Amino acid sequence: MSKGFASSYRIVLLAGGLFACFGALGVRLVWLHVVGREALLRNITKAREQLIVETARRGDILDARGAILATSRSLIVLGVDPKSLRPQDEQKWPRLARLIGMPEAELRRIFTTRFRGPAALHPAPAALPAAEPAGLVFNLGLTPVPAPRPALSPGAAAVAGPADDDSDLETVADESGRRAIRWAKLGDAVSEPLFDEIERLGIRGVYGRREYRRAYPNNQLAAHLIGYVDRDQRPMAGMEFHADFYLRGQNGWRVGERDGRNRELAQFRTREVPRADGYSVSLSIVSAVQDIVEQELAHIAQRFQPLKATIIVSEPRTGFILGMGNHPSFNLNEFNKVPREEQASMKNIAVADIYEPGSVFKIVAAAAALEEGLVNPGTKFNCALDKVEYQHRILKLPGEDHRFDQDELTVAEILSRSSNRGAARLGLELGAERLHRYASAFGFGHPLGFPVGGEVGGILRRPEHWNPIDITRIPMGHTVAATALQMHQAMSVIASGGVLFRPQITRQIRDAAGETIFLRKDGVEIRRVLSERTAQTMAAMLMAVASKQGTAPESAIDGFDVAGKTGTTIKLIDGKYDSRHHVASFVGFFPATRPEVVISVIVDGADTHAPGGVAYGRTVAAPSFKRMGEQLIPILGIKSNRQPVRPAGLVAASEGGGR
Repeated sequence: MSKGFASSYRIVLLAGGLFACFGALGVRLVWLHVVGREALLRNITKAREQLIVETARRGDILDARGAILATSRSLIVLGVDPKSLRPQDEQKWPRLARLIGMPEAELRRIFTTRFRGPAALHPAPAALPAAEPAGLVFNLGLTPVPAPRPALSPGAAAVAGPADDDSDLETVADESGRRAIRWAKLGDAVSEPLFDEIERLGIRGVYGRREYRRAYPNNQLAAHLIGYVDRDQRPMAGMEFHADFYLRGQNGWRVGERDGRNRELAQFRTREVPRADGYSVSLSIVSAVQDIVEQELAHIAQRFQPLKATIIVSEPRTGFILGMGNHPSFNLNEFNKVPREEQASMKNIAVADIYEPGSVFKIVAAAAALEEGLVNPGTKFNCALDKVEYQHRILKLPGEDHRFDQDELTVAEILSRSSNRGAARLGLELGAERLHRYASAFGFGHPLGFPVGGEVGGILRRPEHWNPIDITRIPMGHTVAATALQMHQAMSVIASGGVLFRPQITRQIRDAAGETIFLRKDGVEIRRVLSERTAQTMAAMLMAVASKQGTAPESAIDGFDVAGKTGTTIKLIDGKYDSRHHVASFVGFFPATRPEVVISVIVDGADTHAPGGVAYGRTVAAPSFKRMGEQLIPILGIKSNRQPVRPAGLVAASEGGGR
């Protein structure tokens, strides 16, 4: 054979090589399309369009002067993808355990638990294969898998420990039914400096994500007004619930793809919407006023150990609440630690509980009789009578709680000295229909529209459902039930000049950029109840309550005219009035001639530790009104309505001029 041609051996060798290559290719194709088809499809399925969510920051709740009442604080949730760990980083594990305060044995358990099966966890082998961190969110058009919040390091995934039900797992199980754990939580409140130190360790597979957690800087201050969110940031009560539409913001998102190892492929991002943080909501309450309210409640609790107590402070001509507190209360930051038997402390009893208001309710009958022109402040009634005729019936009048030095009392004295029989006579003058109409106009028997706390409407029955004796009992605040807020707003009718205003708590809403989108400066009028003249007459008569001749001289504030009314109600226990249990109250305002603040103090069940064993409004509630009023004067800038009294000699000298 010529040397210019290849030998037969070489040709056979070349042909055999070609046949081997084609054979290998054929085997590979058979493997891909037949034998390994299911596994390949699983990997291909993982590289599909996904929605990646970026959580919005919840807006702040502020008081009327900008102090923060509720805020969202960012923190780092630290976790690990066990499949991403490298063997060479194992020597750093003890240092990481010390940094996060976790026992090293527990950390090793989490790091080496890579799978969860139907019945047990399966520890990983000693050799840890290297892999990239994985991330996971929602798969469009498919059943969602646990979605993480934005990662601080590339590839962060959902957070959970390997033994927890909310572990982030592979969406597809392997042949044995196991699912790989892609994220196990190591800590959920890692500070930024600590996270920086952890990152410097360089342990691949350990990374964090930023989350927002609700925090209440003042703990229990205004707890029943602010409300709280649970650990999943769902609003549960108070303004957190009422204003959630504005506070929660809108999450951002982007659409992209992930590969078979769950890594985001940035080049395939198609759409992106930035997050919109929540708006801030400013309330009408003033933290300094609220603090005074809660300190006084603490004093009442320590001194009298009542079952419960409520204090409300508001502006009479707008209805804005400046402070509202209840005893007992709770710490907003520890709402989940309140024992089941103490969870009644989480209720806003100022609007959710009702009581018989007692003698404070006498303002309704007196104001209505004045407004209708049936009486004037000097009209006298014989309060020594124990029975009267009404609509051809003989009705027994209620007994008196106080002794009087004369039989006849004027309308002004009926109020200042709190005559039960006098109030009953005013109710008889009005008649059932007019008495009911005015009581309803004052705000009793229906909710006032207060937005938080689960407000109830109280009890005010229609006249056709009254017992014959009710016409003499309702004027003194019996057989009618009200919330503390209803009684407070009824007194505010007199302080406002005769108008019932809706109780308000929201003053301003601003977006994340600080632009105002809602602002309310004025009150929301529900209805005019009395003429301004009648309201002024009532205020003048109620000033006598705080005098030495009235039922509450303990409420007097030096330099200011105080108007108000005491109430001492015998409680219904098991359907019967029990003279051993009372609700004591004082509701009033000052300065009486140009009211700037209304204060209500209602104390339930303080008899055991009250002077003489009876909780009177005069001894239990009125002193609290005085103490709080004195503290509110400088905070609210309230000016005295009295002219300073100067010595006679000084007056004469000043009038003499330069003589």
